[in-house]
Amino acid sequence: MGRKKRVVHMTSVHHPLDPRIFYKECLSLKKAGFDVTLIAPYSEDIKVEESAVHIVPFKKNGNRFLSMLLSPLKVYQIAKQFNADVYHFHDPELLPVAWLLKKRKNVVIYDIHEDYETGIVQRNYLNKPLRKILSMLYKTVEKVFSRSMELCLAEKYYLEKYPEGQCILNYPILNEELLHLERKVMEDKLIYTGNVREDRGALIHSSFPDINKQVSVFFYGKCSNELASRMKKQASGNDDRIHITGVGRYVPKNEIDHAYKAHNWLAGIAVFPPSDHFKKKELTKFFEYMSAGIPVICSDFPVWRDFISKYNCGVAVNPNDKAEIKAAIDLLKGNPDKAKEMGENGREAVKKELNWGIEELKLVNWYDSLWEKRKHRG
Repeated sequence: MGRKKRVVHMTSVHHPLDPRIFYKECLSLKKAGFDVTLIAPYSEDIKVEESAVHIVPFKKNGNRFLSMLLSPLKVYQIAKQFNADVYHFHDPELLPVAWLLKKRKNVVIYDIHEDYETGIVQRNYLNKPLRKILSMLYKTVEKVFSRSMELCLAEKYYLEKYPEGQCILNYPILNEELLHLERKVMEDKLIYTGNVREDRGALIHSSFPDINKQVSVFFYGKCSNELASRMKKQASGNDDRIHITGVGRYVPKNEIDHAYKAHNWLAGIAVFPPSDHFKKKELTKFFEYMSAGIPVICSDFPVWRDFISKYNCGVAVNPNDKAEIKAAIDLLKGNPDKAKEMGENGREAVKKELNWGIEELKLVNWYDSLWEKRKHRG
């Protein structure tokens, strides 16, 4: 690609320091010699002038629905000024914007982070009939607008829907400090990282102190005030053992990395209720827990159960069976050597194959090949 080609990443929804967008893709491309700009919503905790990547922020409307309409327009107004060689966008709301930006001499990449078709159905702030309509509408809009675009897939199973896509998997950046962190005698403490939502097991996880009277649960991730109150109630009088960092605010990656070192965690948890949206995903938090040498307790969805079994790095449980959840916690508490072995197994898997270093090479090589292909077409 000759490098120094101008690349513009665009998001109307994600935080500017989203791990996949900023820390993985943008920084990797910049390191490889590309001229990288990120257009993202304004966040007061970001000092734009100190960023390693050129960030162009825009103000979002405070109203959710107005923001969905106006933010893409703002992104388009900014993006078209760059006349970039590559536009790489991260939200379905930007499909029309990316379509307008597509020219014969550039490359446009749609980075599919989520299974949006099923994800829309998970959005509780919309009523069910509207969710179904929006899901079908998304499928149609995506098909029409993405025809001339390249597809970047964050999950292997997305190939079922997008066989022409390129998998750039959302594996973790190797954190040497975590990889070499010594795991001592484990405490009766469970950790959850990432956005705290009901569909991500918030109410199941907050019942753990009631299921097992010794454990405490620590959440690190953005959580609404309303859900935080419900989680405290769900603990059934054990709310002093529910600790939530991130009520009403985004929790940056460095704060989450620090949390992994804060205690000798018994397990990292991801006991989600059954849903079509999550059952085939390999969660980023799995790899982060594994990097830190922490055993995983997760739902027994077939893909998740097979993953845990393949790497022997934790326990899969029925999310609706309190007895199974208690047994999993008791197993790790009562067998510290086995728990440590599970943690080390996970750590080795991340070192050898489940890491961003491998995906970074794929990303850079893919960018080069797309540009070569574009030159031959042009």
